[in-house]
Amino acid sequence: MDDEDLSPAEMMRLIEEQSAAATRRLQPDPLLLYAPWGVAWMAGFGTFFLAHGLDGRPLAPISWQLALAVLMGGQLLAGAFLFWCARASGLKTRGVTTQRGMMYGYAWFVAMMAMGLILSRFAPMIPRDEVSLLYAAVSMLVVATLYMAGGAVWREWPMFFLGVWTAVVDAAGAALGPGWHALLISLLVGGAFLVTGIVLRRRR
Repeated sequence: MDDEDLSPAEMMRLIEEQSAAATRRLQPDPLLLYAPWGVAWMAGFGTFFLAHGLDGRPLAPISWQLALAVLMGGQLLAGAFLFWCARASGLKTRGVTTQRGMMYGYAWFVAMMAMGLILSRFAPMIPRDEVSLLYAAVSMLVVATLYMAGGAVWREWPMFFLGVWTAVVDAAGAALGPGWHALLISLLVGGAFLVTGIVLRRRR
């Protein structure tokens, strides 16, 4: 059937279908953007919770160093997975979009490296039981800040609000102690990222 044979209603339907298909190709899958981080934080901070318990008595024979290794490993896997998805999609961007993405990626790397160096300087000065809380709380504050900044740069409200939510939960958990902080981050932040990815994908 030629375009001339289509009714106005059929033409509008065709335009809408093509527009939706183009949007799906150009925009990343929100579930793949948020779910890997949600899983990483649920697993990593869940391990922290087992290492501390709510009252300082471990629920499993896990050291905070091992819990930190699980958390860092999960984050590295999540980042590698997102990088692989971006390469596999074949989506090519140039100009301002590429520059923003590159600078944002470098900001994560620089912020986390600087955080590690700064905290390693002050960690020996605080009680040993609080060291893991220091690293966990400050790292999630960096995450929250960068998510809020990323949401502002790309005008993505879900990303911005996830950053706000992460900062609020992080502060509340830090005030309650290591075990509570790990539990709240695992359930409320990790869970929020998973739910956000699922909801945005259903709306897509």
